[in-house]
Amino acid sequence: MKFKLALMILLSVLMVKGFSQNTKLGQQATLNTITTAVPFLMIAPDARSGAMGDAGVSSSPDVYSMHWNPAKYAFAEKEMGFGISYSPWLKALVPDINLAYVSFFKRLDSEQTIAASLLYFSLGDINFTNDIGDGIGTYHPNEFSLDFAYSRKLSENLSASVAARFIFSDLTQGQFVGGSETHAGTSYAADVSFYWRKEVSFTNTSGLLAFGTNISNIGSKISYGSGEKDFIPTNLRFGPSLTLDLDDYNAIAFMIDVNKLLVPTPPVYEVDPVTGQPITGSDGQYVIAAGKNPDVSVIRGIFQSFGDAPGGFGEEMREFSIGTGVEYWYDKQFALRAGYFHESKSKGNRKFFTLGAGIKYNVFGLDVAYLIPLEQKHPLENTLRFSLLFDFDAFSK
Repeated sequence: MKFKLALMILLSVLMVKGFSQNTKLGQQATLNTITTAVPFLMIAPDARSGAMGDAGVSSSPDVYSMHWNPAKYAFAEKEMGFGISYSPWLKALVPDINLAYVSFFKRLDSEQTIAASLLYFSLGDINFTNDIGDGIGTYHPNEFSLDFAYSRKLSENLSASVAARFIFSDLTQGQFVGGSETHAGTSYAADVSFYWRKEVSFTNTSGLLAFGTNISNIGSKISYGSGEKDFIPTNLRFGPSLTLDLDDYNAIAFMIDVNKLLVPTPPVYEVDPVTGQPITGSDGQYVIAAGKNPDVSVIRGIFQSFGDAPGGFGEEMREFSIGTGVEYWYDKQFALRAGYFHESKSKGNRKFFTLGAGIKYNVFGLDVAYLIPLEQKHPLENTLRFSLLFDFDAFSK
């Protein structure tokens, strides 16, 4: 069972091209999910934002801002921070698949901040077999990304950041797949992000209005062998937040994150009405009935992603997913969080509620998150995610 499950996970990552979503000639597929390599880069790595519907592009800065919006580091209140986060994956079925995240930031001066993080995804132990079913060894597939960011204030209310990322994905450990030798995939990527915030007031209540945007994983395609290369999950994330100081002890924040993958949407191919197989043109390529050719460069794929859906404007709008969250703080020591994430049924159908809490005590902070799926099974259902933060300012005092 464990081997079969792990194999399905590998296949879901490697088989990023498929015709299961396509229908007959001239008909639009009802399911047309956009898939990429290294999807672990899109998993919410920390319990705070994970408890707020995977929303964090404009939330208040914390040590985990690298994933959501590195530009927030420029407005961090602390001089230095360090955090560790852990998320079990498919815990109800497999005990050794998990996502671990380590993040660090250091303020250089009142205007500049640097940060680094490591995201590690372990697929546990997998027993590989040959074509006749004989065991050939136990391997440990894994993926990770190593990030560095520089953030700077551009004005009193605006900051910007650039981040560099190295991505390593070793899923097959050099095994032969389909008669071809495989190797670990590597890629390099960059993030460009902005963060704006301004103090506001409503009658007798003061607050903070913020807006953030982050284009992440702008980078080279990745390959696991001699075959074609696949896109990594270049993603556009943007949204506002509003924090209200109710009184000296109570504060509440509301936030919305909107996401869109900036990679080509799979087209609908013409199929033979008798065999049901895609029709090949004179150039050896499958004939496209609707949509655009997905075999393009990374930069062209980013711009093409805004207008290449086979179903037109309606399908393009369904490619936006939305995460909403609310966070309540008491005396800046205890937090309660909740959120909701929504994705179109034809683009993955992820719909779930999230709950969580946080506590700060002296030099330590602890966040927990819990996910409740609505439409389908989720790898994180019935599991708790944990994040531990260290406040170096409080420690030095």
